[in-house]
Amino acid sequence: MADKPVLLQFSMTPLDKGESVSRYVARSLDIIDRSGLDYRTHAMGTILEGDLDACLAVVRACHARMAEDCNRISTTIKIDYRKGRSGRLTSKTASLERHLGRPLKKAGDPA
Repeated sequence: MADKPVLLQFSMTPLDKGESVSRYVARSLDIIDRSGLDYRTHAMGTILEGDLDACLAVVRACHARMAEDCNRISTTIKIDYRKGRSGRLTSKTASLERHLGRPLKKAGDPA
């Protein structure tokens, strides 16, 4: 399975840094952006697409960076594996749009 693409959605939050944690989350986004993996960020987490080992390595790197100055971290991870399929980060939404007959709002679209 390591050479097959997966979608990996995760959210990582420090629990000991108060209400606003965007400065800590931004450090993870820097790691994600530099990873070379295709990804989409939304208000509640990030979805990566790639080799399982590469995706998990990014999550591990984000965790290590956050653990440098955060004493408690909450992480949720969801993995979707489909044999022989890639490009699902965009194709899943495109399929829904075809069924609806119209485009859906994407993360970052104006309200």
